[in-house]
Amino acid sequence: MNQTALPELPAFLQTREKSLFIDGAWRNSQSDGRIETRNPATGEVIATLPDASKEDVDVAVAAARRAFEGEWSRFTPNDRHALIMKVLGVIEKHFEELAIIETVDMGAPLSRTRSFWNYIDRCLRFFATQTANTGGQTLPTSLPGGLMTMTLRAPVGVVGGILPWNGPLIGQLWVLAPALATGCTVVLKPAAEASLSVLRMAELMTEAGVPKGVINVVTGRGSKSGAMLAEHQDVDRIAFTGSTETGRSIIKASATNIKRLQLELGGKSPDIVFADADLDRAIPGAAMAVFANSGQVCYAGTRLFVQSSILPEFEERIANFARTLKLGNGLEPDVALGPLISDKQLASVMGYIDAGREEGARLVAGGTKPGGALEAGAFLNPTVFSSVHNDMRIAREEIFGPVVSIIPFDTEAEALKLANETPYGLGGGVWTQDIGKAMRMVQGIRAGTIWVNNYGAIDPSVGFGGVKASGYGWKGGPQHVDAFLYQKSVYIGGLH
Repeated sequence: MNQTALPELPAFLQTREKSLFIDGAWRNSQSDGRIETRNPATGEVIATLPDASKEDVDVAVAAARRAFEGEWSRFTPNDRHALIMKVLGVIEKHFEELAIIETVDMGAPLSRTRSFWNYIDRCLRFFATQTANTGGQTLPTSLPGGLMTMTLRAPVGVVGGILPWNGPLIGQLWVLAPALATGCTVVLKPAAEASLSVLRMAELMTEAGVPKGVINVVTGRGSKSGAMLAEHQDVDRIAFTGSTETGRSIIKASATNIKRLQLELGGKSPDIVFADADLDRAIPGAAMAVFANSGQVCYAGTRLFVQSSILPEFEERIANFARTLKLGNGLEPDVALGPLISDKQLASVMGYIDAGREEGARLVAGGTKPGGALEAGAFLNPTVFSSVHNDMRIAREEIFGPVVSIIPFDTEAEALKLANETPYGLGGGVWTQDIGKAMRMVQGIRAGTIWVNNYGAIDPSVGFGGVKASGYGWKGGPQHVDAFLYQKSVYIGGLH
């Protein structure tokens, strides 16, 4: 076999015109509008998607409501556990197909999308265990009359999931898995730039036995179909991942019926490297904290604080590391970094690179678009800026591209002060061999997730979340399950 041959494209990618997935079946949109989705590595159109209308969203929400009140409501915890495990088996059977779809649709290398299997396996197994963790309590009461009191927990109902484009294959499971565990139903609105793995996943889950209407997918532009879902009167909860600006709009839209919200928003996370760090571990770790997924990760450690005494060595070594990363079409072997999601995103990132230069930051690696065979795609060489100050745009604003800003510091107190000088609070990292120093940083950094001598590890049974302008609500762990349930107090008396 030719080791350089590209993998065969799945049959799902052979049909260009996609439909909505509603009530367990493919459905034509009531809108004539269509959106092109392109392979960001080549610029080629791979599919067109319906730009869902208000009528489409209404139909999807109605299907979810019928399912919630119908057959799905009669599934026991054991039934839901068995169903999730069956879904896991179907996904495992089709996982290579899903990984290829994700790579073609949003550009991430196959080495990355194939690695998602471990996460998907852990995620579904964890939420399967949580089907038996949705009960309440019997409680003592001081009320007269011999009343018996208890609490129950019940599914909130129809959940709207508005997904980003930077990893929909796994991102959708933060909505789907807890919904299956608790008995909720879902209407997903994937990003217009990357909807294909979400559509295919809905089809596969239905084939696995998920009742029709439990999972529905409407495609379209966020400003249209996403907004309609957020303000829909019959949607009980919204789970949104995306920009802080859009998150503010979601909050306003949720006021229509006082929806529950879970918001994972922007980030500008600090990653702090002390002089006593193991640099053989810290340099690739800190680099990939930014460059993984071509920098398109909400909790990327894009503000890289380096202690001044090791700054010259660190700058040279991380710049050299950046130059070793192979860019290319994610379907090709040995590719480390794929393209950005689109030419529009590439233009935005290039604008930040220009701003960094203009504000006096020193470019030590990257900052350019590769030519040759990669010229047609939305590629950018991994970029390292040094001599950055916390008041520069590249240190303040979320870039969402493979751009790291090195900011020097001298003392532990200074590092902590600089790390917290941001409106965001999603993640943070610390590299040191001093456990006391590490724990002081863990306590002091105002962020939802802190990594010590690693960056980006996420376990669904533990989870992560943000503070400040990075949103609220928790993904993963028992708290995530709780957010799909509401509590009832029950007072019982006078029964014979």
